[in-house]
Amino acid sequence: MKLKIRLFVDHVLKEGQSIRLTREQSHYLFGVMRRSKGDHISLFNGYNGEWLAIIEQAQKKTGQLLCLEQTQLQMNPPDLWLVFAPIKKARTDFIVEKAAELGAAKILPVQTEFTNSGRIRQDRLQTHAIEAVEQCGGTFVPEVCGLTKLDKLLSDWPKERQLLFCDETKAGETTDINALHGGKWAILIGPEGGFSKKESEYIAQMENSHSVSLGPRILRADTAAVAALTLWQARLGDWS
Repeated sequence: MKLKIRLFVDHVLKEGQSIRLTREQSHYLFGVMRRSKGDHISLFNGYNGEWLAIIEQAQKKTGQLLCLEQTQLQMNPPDLWLVFAPIKKARTDFIVEKAAELGAAKILPVQTEFTNSGRIRQDRLQTHAIEAVEQCGGTFVPEVCGLTKLDKLLSDWPKERQLLFCDETKAGETTDINALHGGKWAILIGPEGGFSKKESEYIAQMENSHSVSLGPRILRADTAAVAALTLWQARLGDWS
């Protein structure tokens, strides 16, 4: 049996809709996955759910699909942002991929006082998010925002959004996450060197900020992102 292929397309999906493939998609389907005319694949665009499509044209550098029927309704995640400081390239990729898989609605890289990486490739990280959703069976693709300074982001912080501040200085302390309630949320993960004293004090005094511990050990930034997303989803998200 052939493996199920899911492909993200930047196109409206509906019954009878023709989809022209990009050169990269054509190479993947026909060169890498060895699909041909008459084969079926699944499509999603981030807002129309998942659709079954048939390959109508299969050429080396181009191709065309036809939408047949919807196979899965659109499934949007909770209104949860992940705010994190970029680290080494491969580990930043990992954070973005796992955030997409775990159901973050938006991913916001930020530059802190101790951030090691001064820039990111937003387009590349967005591609990683798309590929993660293709693999995990989701239908929603989170936006990966451009790099912004933490102090600027926090100065314009929306009053209705709660902030889960993962504070490494609280390692080993007891956190009553059951006391938190639903609504709009964001998770804030610091850089490898932690937050500066100035940043920590500012975050802690924010009206909607909730400082929490992620257990008795200080976690790496990529591990902390996965742990925090998992805890939040299990308590306040669509896992509960």
